[in-house]
Amino acid sequence: MPPRSTPTARQQRLGAELRRLREQSGMTVQRAAALLGVDRTRIPNIESGRIGISEERLRTLAHHYGCPDAAFVDLLAAMARERDKGWWERHRGLLPPGLLDICELEHHCAALHTAVTTHIPGLLQTEEHARAVFDTADPPLPEPDLQARLALRMDRRRVFERERPPSYEAVVHEAALRMRFGGPRVARAQLEHILAESERDLTTVRVIPFSAGGFPGAGQSFTYAAAAMSRLDTVQLDSSHGSTLLDAHTELLRYRGLLDRLRALSLPAAASRDFVRAIARDL
Repeated sequence: MPPRSTPTARQQRLGAELRRLREQSGMTVQRAAALLGVDRTRIPNIESGRIGISEERLRTLAHHYGCPDAAFVDLLAAMARERDKGWWERHRGLLPPGLLDICELEHHCAALHTAVTTHIPGLLQTEEHARAVFDTADPPLPEPDLQARLALRMDRRRVFERERPPSYEAVVHEAALRMRFGGPRVARAQLEHILAESERDLTTVRVIPFSAGGFPGAGQSFTYAAAAMSRLDTVQLDSSHGSTLLDAHTELLRYRGLLDRLRALSLPAAASRDFVRAIARDL
């Protein structure tokens, strides 16, 4: 099988975890390749996600690397077994790969925690609101590109339709709730949609009011995607230049702490719903 020209973020993550295990063991690329009976170039290709690895070979490497965490190895083995293409693959070639990596991340997570300041979280956006947001792009998006992004954003709701959907927590600043993308009618419908979504059993919306004052990470939007094991968690950062995924241990600790501080500044779920209703009534 030829190397992948554009491995997905999840394929790269699997390779990166194998590289970490090898480096922690002190084993060289040459030695790891010899243990598998493959050419030495195959190990870097596996560790970059450009070549897949079978579950059996993954377990062989983990054994030789001396990994003592059987549950962690089982999770890596499950990642290696993944062969089915997700629904987002039909958008490949039409949209930047980074957008598809977000869909893949959401699909495989156990829980999602989002913190936003000036935008409604993508998973909570109505189609009209999302179109109004995309209409502000500079330079303007060509209509086919806009339609493709809109379709992807609406399709991302599939994450809540999984057999075992993830829990979802959105910490939203008041500034985002008061932005009138698309005008008062669209803005009111968007707030009503947030209220309806917040009634889901696994969904929590918390509002940081202006009265909370300054807060850490102001102006930054991020999503913390929790995996079945915390060492496989991922942070996704949004910016005007695209999406960035972080998974270093120190970065994960930092954003877990940031989430805790933002929760402490936000209103409880019931009070947040009342807050959203009040803003909607003013429109």
